[in-house]
Amino acid sequence: MERETVFITGASSGIGYEFAKRFAKERYNIVAVARSENKLQELKQELEAKYGIQVWIYTKDLSNQDEVSALYKEIKKENITIDILINNAGFGLFGEFIETNLDEELKMIDLNIKTLTHLTKLAVVDMVKRNKGKILNVASTAAFQPGPLMAVYYATKAYVLSFTEALQNELKGTNVTVSALCPGPTETGFSDRANLGQSKLFKSVGVMNVHQVVEVGYDGLFKGGTIIIPGLKNRLLAIGVRFLPRKVVTSIVRKVQEREGK
Repeated sequence: MERETVFITGASSGIGYEFAKRFAKERYNIVAVARSENKLQELKQELEAKYGIQVWIYTKDLSNQDEVSALYKEIKKENITIDILINNAGFGLFGEFIETNLDEELKMIDLNIKTLTHLTKLAVVDMVKRNKGKILNVASTAAFQPGPLMAVYYATKAYVLSFTEALQNELKGTNVTVSALCPGPTETGFSDRANLGQSKLFKSVGVMNVHQVVEVGYDGLFKGGTIIIPGLKNRLLAIGVRFLPRKVVTSIVRKVQEREGK
């Protein structure tokens, strides 16, 4: 039986890296994409040696849409069929909007929204033609409410959740599923990249182990779940915000995310 192939963005660390290991354990071949060639080479050597699978690596800055198009053409040229797409690449930025770096925020929108949409479009068309495939978009519990001090990031994740739910509805009657994984704060390099060191968020809400998050995401994907929220506390928070006035929710999020000492 021919091995299926999983395409994972942001595969060199954090959730993407854990997903690569999880799928390799089940003997899937891996297409791994990230910016760090050294980390990708290490991933390739580790997974091929341990599991006897094939790992293709591509060093790309996926915030650049030209590189996204070029990447998919390269994959097609290699005659690689993408059976499962994990749209994991993304980042956040902490701080008041009037003070944060605009170039970083526009790059965030490009990566978190445009690239995810771009890759989903390319992959889902092929999947529907084959009448088989799975897509997992990594959103966040941030998707369920506005996020003062991370305004753009929360908004990008709200897009990911909304887009995923709508697309899953459109694909009813096919054998293609689209799921949104919505983790809360997780032990990855995300907090460092987002400059969250000054924020109370990770201490206030509690942090999940990345391995646990990926296990829940993996199981939810194969069960065909549309919204996958790891952790009871995170699920309760996501449900709870529906019943509170939006201004109250926004104020609570602001309080949780403020700099320590405030």
